[in-house]
Amino acid sequence: MKVSERRRREVVDALRRGTVPSAGLDLLAVGLDRFAEALDAELTTAVQGGSVFKAVRGEYGSGKTFFARWLAERAKRRGLAVAEVQISETETPLHRLETVYRRLCENLSTAEFPPSALRSVVDAWMFTLEEDSLADGVPETDSEALDAAVTALLDKRLAEVSRSAPTFAAALRGYRTAVAKGDASTAEGVLAWLGGQPHVAASAKRAAGVRGDLDHFGALGFLQGLLTVLRDSGHPGLLLVLDEVETLQRVRSDVRDKALNALRQLVDEVDSGRFPGLYVLVTGTPAFFEGPQGVQRLAPLAARLATDFTTEPRFDNPRAVQIRLPGFTLDGLLELGARARDLYAAGASPRVGEVVDDGYIADLAQAVAGSLGGKVGVAPRVFLKKLIGDVLDRVDQFPDFDPRVHYRLTVGTGELNEVERNAMSPDDISLDLS
Repeated sequence: MKVSERRRREVVDALRRGTVPSAGLDLLAVGLDRFAEALDAELTTAVQGGSVFKAVRGEYGSGKTFFARWLAERAKRRGLAVAEVQISETETPLHRLETVYRRLCENLSTAEFPPSALRSVVDAWMFTLEEDSLADGVPETDSEALDAAVTALLDKRLAEVSRSAPTFAAALRGYRTAVAKGDASTAEGVLAWLGGQPHVAASAKRAAGVRGDLDHFGALGFLQGLLTVLRDSGHPGLLLVLDEVETLQRVRSDVRDKALNALRQLVDEVDSGRFPGLYVLVTGTPAFFEGPQGVQRLAPLAARLATDFTTEPRFDNPRAVQIRLPGFTLDGLLELGARARDLYAAGASPRVGEVVDDGYIADLAQAVAGSLGGKVGVAPRVFLKKLIGDVLDRVDQFPDFDPRVHYRLTVGTGELNEVERNAMSPDDISLDLS
């Protein structure tokens, strides 16, 4: 594999910790090729000013988070910004869209800037406004004329947004004024308010001519404004991932109904074309999409997301509004292990590839899956963690280490997440019967 040492190390380190790598997922994307063409076409739609709503379903451990971050990498390669938001009952309830927008801004990233990239994006937009004003013939030496031209251009480009969220443009003007005056604390405060943060100093809001905090009804207007800023600063759109929406099933019925209605509203707004350049990806379990406590509870939303999954998974339509991840098979697990080994071996001792051959990878994969009740679909995380941390690291560091002789797989409940623990067979759990 031709990959930089830094990228290789980042991926290997993440696998050793048992986490999904933040980059380099194309190196480990087993079984996702079947979706690539359709998803790339949808990303192209977003780049060209269209909007997309997509739902992906999969059981716990099927790789939904991996899928979302794999798509995020493809989006960034096309210049889109990306934000991953974890839906939760307490921190980010879906029925309060202002919290979703806040997390979006906190997690906003681009190919050039890690989260939060909000300030970098806004600064790039301000620079673009100045460059466009200068290109229109405004003298660079006339600061007053340039300031007036930039302000007029700002208002012009946010004219449509201002009809639904006038304070968004006001905050941007306030931010630019504070930066120009060298007032860093006010600029930071205004930017925080623009990102949906509560408890911003009253002095900062007063300087920008805004008041109060962002609410549920203003969040969509701010999202529309953010898309405008992204587009003018060189990013044609935004991939917004709403992860773990199945948590809605555990909240009170009235809160659940509000959240489902908010999701329905978002689907309708995307379909209406209000958000040019926006690609929304929602992940959830089959129970969320099909069960009585999920999407089916709101008939209009169920109708919008309805997809036929009665045929064999290999005939699923990747262009449909909803797609499913079937989970790993043993063959897929073996391919994943071989890819991880080859990636590791690219920067390690030559004996890594010789000692940890395909046969050993198959034995280890079967052993890990067996320890998890034979459920291959939930095995990838533990398998890769064991392969990297327990086997490959030792083969690389100790010349006389042979995993067939010196290593015996052990999987303790303390190193498993809830899904993996539930997959373990009763025989794997020690019980004190005395």
